[in-house]
Amino acid sequence: MFFRLLALFISIPVIELFLFLQVGARVGWLPTLAIVVITGILGASLSRAQGLKTLVRYQQALAEGRLPHREVIEGLMILAAGVLLLTPGFLTDAIGFALLVPPVRDAVREKLTTYLSGRIRVVGAGMPTPSAQHPTDPETVRRVYRETGVIEVEAEVVEESPPKG
Repeated sequence: MFFRLLALFISIPVIELFLFLQVGARVGWLPTLAIVVITGILGASLSRAQGLKTLVRYQQALAEGRLPHREVIEGLMILAAGVLLLTPGFLTDAIGFALLVPPVRDAVREKLTTYLSGRIRVVGAGMPTPSAQHPTDPETVRRVYRETGVIEVEAEVVEESPPKG
């Protein structure tokens, strides 16, 4: 994982610099700068609009008593798109705009859901509580995580508001 991040932190700026030089050589430095500023402004406004729509869907899911996992993942992707669009560069802008396209976001969300579903398990009221089958001492938990890649967490609802409607 460390080497993947290191490769990203080295390769992305190099690619962005190369693209800046190529575009700047073809259209000039002033239009290149204008493109970067315009994509930042446009990206921020699009991210804000889509983020507000996702927030409304999140609130609807909560009001209906559904787990808003889809909305949370979409909100995080829209946040990532906004950050990428505000970051100066053509590659980051392309990835950011792609994440603002709903079919692309759906495909990425499905991949993320598939990836995370094997790593996260939600346990709620009425489900089995930890037992000898579910160890709680730290060393055993670490050993089980190394073997299975799963961490089980016990939680308690502190305050629960009644569903609306």
